[in-house]
Amino acid sequence: MAVFLLPREIETKLWQGRDERRRLRSMRTRSPAAGSPARNGCFRVLGVDPASAGPTGYGIVESDGRRCRVLDYGALKVAAKRQKESLGAVLQDVHALLCSLMDEFSPDALAVESVFTALNMRTALRLAEVRGVVLLAAAQRAVVVYSYSPREVKASVAGYGHADKRQMQLMVRALLEMNETPEPSDAADALAVALCHLQAEQTRQRFGLPGSAVERPQSRSFAAKTPMGSGGATQNILPRIVISR
Repeated sequence: MAVFLLPREIETKLWQGRDERRRLRSMRTRSPAAGSPARNGCFRVLGVDPASAGPTGYGIVESDGRRCRVLDYGALKVAAKRQKESLGAVLQDVHALLCSLMDEFSPDALAVESVFTALNMRTALRLAEVRGVVLLAAAQRAVVVYSYSPREVKASVAGYGHADKRQMQLMVRALLEMNETPEPSDAADALAVALCHLQAEQTRQRFGLPGSAVERPQSRSFAAKTPMGSGGATQNILPRIVISR
């Protein structure tokens, strides 16, 4: 696991669910080479679930066109004390985290959940601010961005546009062949956004449909990909939650 160097003092923790209980443990440092497996021609997506107040989830998923596997996932939680000290603390830390993830994993695309219009005005504005930082970080790294509504993500992953968080977690676990249910739910939502884009990208390429990216530089395709082989299934990867103080 890699420890992110964010602007202020950062304490990085592991998030692991066992017997319906959550506990935080110290995270071991890992080298970029160990954290970023060989691509083998796979299409890699960084999924982001921006949040107005709670943790911002992220997940990196790659596919060879037939199978998907998760490379890393987790959530960023900014401490209340830091939020009071600086109004832009959340935006600063989210930007630093995403830039670090894109530098480490070099995704071909970034998929982000769009602002839910039924939210109240204040919450929608805060969520739009975080989403704007996500788009900025992607633009600075020249990564193509796609946006999906919560209902699109749920329908794509769970087959039901009104699926609850628990249903989404179980479906993400099944589709990615994970050994454990992804926790926290914010990270599972980010993995679902990445899976939604992978399915949408396959459909667009199969039927020659136009893309719907927020920004559309040329992106990699699923054509002529090298299969993952027997190691394509998701390994026992522990999530991480980054806490800003």
